[in-house]
Amino acid sequence: MESLPRGANFIRSKMLWEIGLHIAGNPLTPYGGNRDMCITVGSGGGDQFKPSLRLATGSAIMAEDVAKGAIEMAFVNPSAMLTQAYRGVGIFKKPLPVRVVAVYPSWDRFVIAVKADAGVRSLKDIKEKRLPLRISVREDPTHSTHVLIDQLLSLHGFSLKDIESWGGKIVTCGGPSDKRRIEPLQSGEMDAVFDEGIRTWLPVALENGLVPLDLTEEEFSHVSSLGWRKTSIKAGKYPNLTRDHSCIDFGGWPIYTRESMPEKDVYDVCAAIAARDAEMPWEQSAYHGLAQLGSDTEETPLDVPLHPGAERWFRDHAAKK
Repeated sequence: MESLPRGANFIRSKMLWEIGLHIAGNPLTPYGGNRDMCITVGSGGGDQFKPSLRLATGSAIMAEDVAKGAIEMAFVNPSAMLTQAYRGVGIFKKPLPVRVVAVYPSWDRFVIAVKADAGVRSLKDIKEKRLPLRISVREDPTHSTHVLIDQLLSLHGFSLKDIESWGGKIVTCGGPSDKRRIEPLQSGEMDAVFDEGIRTWLPVALENGLVPLDLTEEEFSHVSSLGWRKTSIKAGKYPNLTRDHSCIDFGGWPIYTRESMPEKDVYDVCAAIAARDAEMPWEQSAYHGLAQLGSDTEETPLDVPLHPGAERWFRDHAAKK
């Protein structure tokens, strides 16, 4: 399919898309501000725009909006957050009737890295010793990493705010490779990092004296009950990673909808992904073909059922791609 469909209307649509990207992508806009986008397809042929399909980006709790019909589909990062919505655990008070349309392949891990000489051998040590650590985390309080951090620390009855009360400092950053994280790591001023996006920051941390912290089986069991998967990083994947490290899977970006979404609409969205496959900004080395988007793989964790429309599309077409 052509990268830009023919017709003046699609030239105008493309221009609106680029304007939206620029405004939402303004680096000066704080997290929690107007950084997300909703793509609406519908009819503007009358005195009111009539939405037919609304697809949005945003936080995990937008699953509430999808379930009640305020929007039709949304993206979430990572897959485990949609699992929480489906099960009605963690940040969700009850199970939501969510279903997967497709999972964007993304390989990632959540790692807690600490200075080797910080006196931390477990998360429980931080509380018992009331350690005043300088910890780097995301500045967006709605980011899924904060959900996971809260769920891990609450098992031991403390929070990031408690660490600050013990004299520690929570150093926030925008993305995983923000200079507000990398420079303190390089200068030895950071005691720990709690984050995903490990390709960018973990090699720097390892090079500067931090080591991955092992979680206990009790901790893995606790977060697994909330939808997080236990996984690992193999020794040698990064320089200075000298042993296998068990950690938490942070992979997959599901596009999801509600169970009651018409089957044809979901089928059409899957077909659209396939038709514009060459235009998609796939994550390098993570994408292995269209069938993967409807399968449980390392890059596409799938613990929520596919919508019947998606299930039918992948059965009809994906195996042939």
